[in-house]
Amino acid sequence: MKLLRWALIAFVISIIAGGLGFTGIASGARSISKILFGIFLAIAIVIVIVAVLIGKAVF
Repeated sequence: MKLLRWALIAFVISIIAGGLGFTGIASGARSISKILFGIFLAIAIVIVIVAVLIGKAVF
């Protein structure tokens, strides 16, 4: 969950920087946010798949 929190923090920084006119910083923060969210999503999908497979092995 810390990875998702960092992605949200980068997203908020991106929104604030974009609103203030710092487009370079906003673009960088947006890129970091997208990468962290993608990693979080991939890990979450792997965990769900493993949990389903283990559940079928137990039952």
